[in-house]
Amino acid sequence: MAMVNPYYPIPIKIKKIIPETPTITTFILDGKPMQFEAGQFMELTVPGIGEAPFTPSSSPYADDLEFTIMKVGRVTSSLFSCKEGDTVGVRGPFGKPYPLDKFRGKEIYIVGGGVGFAPLRSLFLALLHNIKDYKKLYIRYGARTPEDIVYRRLLPEWENTKGVDIVLTVDVGNNSWKGNVGVVTVILDDIPVDVAKSPAIVCGPPIMLKFVTQRLIEAGFNHDSIYLSMESNMSCGIGKCNHCRIGEYYVCKDGPVLTWDEIKHIEEPFV
Repeated sequence: MAMVNPYYPIPIKIKKIIPETPTITTFILDGKPMQFEAGQFMELTVPGIGEAPFTPSSSPYADDLEFTIMKVGRVTSSLFSCKEGDTVGVRGPFGKPYPLDKFRGKEIYIVGGGVGFAPLRSLFLALLHNIKDYKKLYIRYGARTPEDIVYRRLLPEWENTKGVDIVLTVDVGNNSWKGNVGVVTVILDDIPVDVAKSPAIVCGPPIMLKFVTQRLIEAGFNHDSIYLSMESNMSCGIGKCNHCRIGEYYVCKDGPVLTWDEIKHIEEPFV
């Protein structure tokens, strides 16, 4: 469905609510009022409260629209008070999608941190939909604790998918955790892809983006093949409020995904 008025949210009911972690929840909406491509984002409205930008966590090929959201502010707190059957609004999509055509025939290296796994899930599912087009998909993901790992309910299926390699780490483990312990860069020491030919896609908190980018540069990834999600600065979605500007770029219009080659000249781009 084409969007006629970019300022007008389309009403849609919440179909299902799935708690992922103590602070992160997936909201499945009843249908998909507009098409989108992996990497694009939308504005999600809580009637009477306000709106905020989020990247869908669902596959672009799915029938329903999903958002995986962390409770961090006024809009998200109100959203977490919603129940199944309540109505919210969506407008979009906005921004530029990932250039999946450029990824064909290559190994894809995906690095996520915290709730940054949510936008990456949409990309991952889009790649899975045509997995034969890619050599192999690598996911490296870090969370604060084992309880903070997003999509734990889905990981067993993904880990058993042919052509997918997943490694996890947590900042702080517990007695039941048998995996890696440390920030996400600790699982980037051994990068099993041809860095000269592979794209690296990164999404997470700004400080994580900064140090993961440094590690990828040291590993030899081409600067124009490091794709960084800069969505934490977005607000209006259509380049009017100036809130998301980084250097000469409006993240909501020129991104939200920008390559390191595009932003490396900007002083402190991850602030």
